Amino acid sequence: MGSKFNKELQTLVGDKIISPELADKIGQYYATKDAGKPNKLFMIFGIFGALLVGSGIILMLAHNWDDFSRLTKTILAFGPLILGQIFAGFSILKNKSATWKEASGTFLFFAVGACMALVSQIYNIPGELGSFLLTWIVLCLPLVYLLRSHAVALLTILLSTYYAVEVGLWNYRNTETPWLYIAFIGAVLPYYYTLITKNTASNTVTIFTWIFPASIAIALSAFIGRSEDLGFVMYITMFGFLYSIGKLTVFKELRTLRNGFLIIGSLGTIVSLMIFTFRWIWDELPETFNYDTQELYTAVVVSLLSISVLGYTVIRKGIRAVNLFQIAFVVFGLVYFLLPDTGILPVVLMNALVFALGMSAIKIGADKVNFGILNYGLLIISILIICRFFDTGMSFVVRGILFVMVGAGFFLTNYIMLKKQQRIKK
Repeated sequence: MGSKFNKELQTLVGDKIISPELADKIGQYYATKDAGKPNKLFMIFGIFGALLVGSGIILMLAHNWDDFSRLTKTILAFGPLILGQIFAGFSILKNKSATWKEASGTFLFFAVGACMALVSQIYNIPGELGSFLLTWIVLCLPLVYLLRSHAVALLTILLSTYYAVEVGLWNYRNTETPWLYIAFIGAVLPYYYTLITKNTASNTVTIFTWIFPASIAIALSAFIGRSEDLGFVMYITMFGFLYSIGKLTVFKELRTLRNGFLIIGSLGTIVSLMIFTFRWIWDELPETFNYDTQELYTAVVVSLLSISVLGYTVIRKGIRAVNLFQIAFVVFGLVYFLLPDTGILPVVLMNALVFALGMSAIKIGADKVNFGILNYGLLIISILIICRFFDTGMSFVVRGILFVMVGAGFFLTNYIMLKKQQRIKK
């Protein structure tokens, strides 16, 4: 038990709030409760220690690498790998602490990559970076469940994202669709779900809840082929899906800033739709769409997933639980495919949709007495007005009046919210 906690207990005993016997029971309870928990700080230092030790070994070997024989190089290449396997196996067989598993798993993860790279260099084995990353991920993926390692799971997600971008975007000589990325992310999802069910409000869950949607948003670019115009449909649909995921009941205990699905989905939707409030983007769209494309199929699959999540939400919470952010991709899809050649109409509709999303955010913030969401909605409307400032023929007087009205709106809404918050506290 911490000394500060003990002092607080003694203060309560001294002020006769609790008895000495009750103070002893409270102290024993928390001491027993925390006894089996790993020291998070020690765990973090263990992971960094494993990284530093591995980096130090590589640097020392690299200094004299050219002086070694091929056999010596091969032994040195497999040395860290064997050492990492011994530590990982020891952690599993002896059921060591989480710190042991995190440190050994991190060390082994990088040892696998280093061994593969060194063997390829020693024996001049040719190959693409994408194939190297694929093999690395496949070999290390089982460690996520064998060691129950958060660090290895995060590293697997990051490496999978790198693999997707490398194969589908950066490799111009042989660009292909990285379908295996979906399999890798799907393989880590059960581990993530287990973490959520244990303690949704933990820092580990927060990190995963940001890493997962960020990885999906980055990797999606690797699935865009020749039909780049349909890439917008893919992204807006995907952002709607991420937002719907963030609204699931399993995330209800998370604060808004901890919910990466919700924030990335919301920001992505607003930024993407804001682009379509300009006339030039509609003018550059092709006159006819090729419906037999990978991009459209991907958007349809993601749409079906998002609609399924919406249906689940409606069944569990009712139709009132669904807000405009969750169905914005449907509205956009209808306008995009049905009204692209109707002059100014799609531009007007997109401006109206973004404005409605801003108002929706303001309402959500007011209902929850959340200043952050409230001002987010006001910011959406302000940015929309600024965008129209540059591409419309309004006079400076009208523009000035609009800015004054927006500024006054910021002040009044926050003032009303503050008064409402004070009434609730009373």
